[in-house]
Amino acid sequence: MNLVILRGTVTRQPESRELGSGTELVTYELTVREPGRSAETVPVVCFDPPQATKAIAAGTSVVVLGRVRRRFFRAGGSTASRTEVVATSVVPATRQAQVRRLIDRARASLDAPAPLNP
Repeated sequence: MNLVILRGTVTRQPESRELGSGTELVTYELTVREPGRSAETVPVVCFDPPQATKAIAAGTSVVVLGRVRRRFFRAGGSTASRTEVVATSVVPATRQAQVRRLIDRARASLDAPAPLNP
């Protein structure tokens, strides 16, 4: 199972662009701080986000539910890669009821029976 929950601060204004397929992609830079550890910056992408998600600004504390992916692409004549979180939900941390539902949804997916491998 590939499941990620992050809580951090959007440290740069999100960027939106339209892909060739017509899908909208919003990218976030999220900084996660834990006591006693160095801050970590995590790239987060969200495909076709709802308007409320697109309106999140730099400096906002958020909770993200998603999955980790590593994608490969051509850059400067060679193959490069990037590891990022693909968000299914990005919720302001101040919205406690939404955050609880998000975490409950993640917990339910962990409790679901694992699919059988053929």
